[in-house]
Amino acid sequence: MNQDFEPAILAFVCNWCTYTAADLAGTSRMTQQPNVRLVRMMCTGMVDPKYVIKSLLSGADGVLISGCHPGDCHYQNGNYKARRRVRLLNEILSQFGIDRRRVRLTWVGASEGQEFAATVNNFINDLRELGPLDSRGLAAL
Repeated sequence: MNQDFEPAILAFVCNWCTYTAADLAGTSRMTQQPNVRLVRMMCTGMVDPKYVIKSLLSGADGVLISGCHPGDCHYQNGNYKARRRVRLLNEILSQFGIDRRRVRLTWVGASEGQEFAATVNNFINDLRELGPLDSRGLAAL
C-alpha cells in the first residue's frame, strides 16, 4: 500500500440520500479523508457513463456513485437504472485496461452519515492499494 499516494475521487451523489448523509457526516464532524469531491445529482439514475469515463480520463483515480437504497428512490427506479449502467460500464472499463475497483456504486441513506464517511475512507484505502491511474495512455484510446 502506498501511503504517500493521495487518490483523487469524484463522487456523483444523490441529492436526497447520499448528499444529505455527506452533509450529516460533515456537520457531525465524523472522521473522513478530504480526497473526495462531490457532484450533487438529483438521482444516481442521471449519472451517464460518459461522465464516469470523462472523470477517469481527466485525472480522477476513482469514481464513487452513491444514492438511495434500492426501493427507496425518490424517482422510483433511478437507482436500479444506475446499477444497470454501472454493470455495463464495468465491462467497458475492463476492455480499456481500467480496474473495475476504480468505480464503486454504493447505497447510503440520508441518516447514514457514519456509513458515508466509512464508504469514502474504505474507497480511498482501496485506491491507495491500486496506485494512481495513469490516464495519459488511456486518452489516446
